[in-house]
Amino acid sequence: MATTAESPQPHTGRHAPLPVTVASWAVLVMVIGQFALIAGLPVMIVLVGAHRSVRDRAVRWATTLLAVAYAVPLVVWLARPDGAQSLPKDMHPVFAALIVATSAAVIATLHRSRTRFLPAH
Repeated sequence: MATTAESPQPHTGRHAPLPVTVASWAVLVMVIGQFALIAGLPVMIVLVGAHRSVRDRAVRWATTLLAVAYAVPLVVWLARPDGAQSLPKDMHPVFAALIVATSAAVIATLHRSRTRFLPAH
């Protein structure tokens, strides 16, 4: 009697590239470290990289939410004639917390999509 090992389900989607994961961590660290204006580049890397490379809808929604959460205080800062000299000084703490929370959500969804189809040991 022959026994066969059951193989795990094949992964139909693609994993997020390493730059997307690193950039999502960079957004979190930069906003907490008061470098919110420079965090625009990692936000764009996360958004474009996730939409081009990841098929998981949760990751795409989380990255879109991160981009919107970042864009709102940036546009408010740019549109105000009497705004502060830098984005972190002008940004309300609730927006900073929202950006950090959505960046953490992106990290969590990237981790979930990466471990979703791994075989159990």
